[in-house]
Amino acid sequence: MARPSRYDESLLLDTAVRLAAAAGPAAVTMSAVARESGAPNGSVYHRFPQRTVLLAELWLRTVETFQEGCLAALDSRPEPHLAGGAAARHVVSWSRAFPEQATVLLHGADAFGKAEWPEDHVRRAQRGNQRARRAVAALADRLGATTAADIDRVALAVIDLPLAVVRRHLRGGTPLPAHAEELAEQCAVTLLGRH
Repeated sequence: MARPSRYDESLLLDTAVRLAAAAGPAAVTMSAVARESGAPNGSVYHRFPQRTVLLAELWLRTVETFQEGCLAALDSRPEPHLAGGAAARHVVSWSRAFPEQATVLLHGADAFGKAEWPEDHVRRAQRGNQRARRAVAALADRLGATTAADIDRVALAVIDLPLAVVRRHLRGGTPLPAHAEELAEQCAVTLLGRH
């Protein structure tokens, strides 16, 4: 029976997240991940045959974890404006719990070489994005949002505003204030209640 690897994919991706959060996506190289994780270079290349695959997996694992929580929040309340508020709260609470991953997301997929990702990673990203767009569209529909302005208000409430709260603090190197979740939720509920 083969013994379990000391340097599994999760450990290597966790290391890549730390590197990206501390010094940006350019800092995530195969040798840097090997050095920081203590893994031999061969172990890194065994899991990720090239840097573009490493970057794609780093981005996708992070965004998929984030999206799962957001989608669950959007389904958490029967009242659509309160469900939107719960999703806005989730953006901030997840970012507080996982500041390194939130920093990764703030860079955007393009900074992680999306243009060069293998086709299966591109399709995986597209599926996740389509699922998130459908969930926001379903919330807009539940709210009776029909005009372009109404639909923009939904996106602003559940995506843009809570990300702005997070971005300011993460990029500024300051901790999120204790009231950040409540503020994001209240703003979302207020915006979504106006239809």
